[in-house]
Amino acid sequence: MSGASKFVNLCQNKSCDKKLSTYMDDKELINLIEKDKSSGFKFLVNKYQRLVVNTCYGFVHNQADAEDIAQDVFIEVYRSIKRFRKQSKLSTWLYRIAVNKSLNHLRDNKKNTWLKSLDILFDDDSNTKTLEPEDSKNNMPDKITENKETGNYIYKAINTLPDNQKIAFTLNKYEDLSYKEIADVMELSLSSIESLIFRAKKNLQKKLIEHYKNL
Repeated sequence: MSGASKFVNLCQNKSCDKKLSTYMDDKELINLIEKDKSSGFKFLVNKYQRLVVNTCYGFVHNQADAEDIAQDVFIEVYRSIKRFRKQSKLSTWLYRIAVNKSLNHLRDNKKNTWLKSLDILFDDDSNTKTLEPEDSKNNMPDKITENKETGNYIYKAINTLPDNQKIAFTLNKYEDLSYKEIADVMELSLSSIESLIFRAKKNLQKKLIEHYKNL
């Protein structure tokens, strides 16, 4: 295990002062890292670990994989912190690295373990019934099977989207990032993000309709 890997594990084992890291802003973190890379990086991991793991999980939907990818993210951050452009937010930079690492993982590992409800594909005023994985304790086995199959199909459908649509859609629907925040992460204009998410939703709706027609 590399020194960076051991260092990430050390931070994940809660040996750092998490309460203090919460109150440190990006400027203070960077200043600390420049003075003492080891100590500063501990605080950075503690402050942003949940954000990075959740972002990775939003793409891979497997907790163990998300944690492994998050470790890779922090290792890259540790090695390339000097290249961080201070005019942007640390969280934006971390989102960008986490997204890239997650997409690489998806390309290398075709796993279909995601189960999500269908309401993400439609506007709030949609009359489409949402299928929840466990919407009732009285669910019949065939209903549960149908929901799992639908969840797997949605996962596959999202993975067929062009990368930019997949990133924008996932960050908006599963990470709750605003269009402006997504634009910062993806380094695109606000109108481009609006277009990407609109096209992603339309593409997913079309795929879902075709899926049900063929059942």
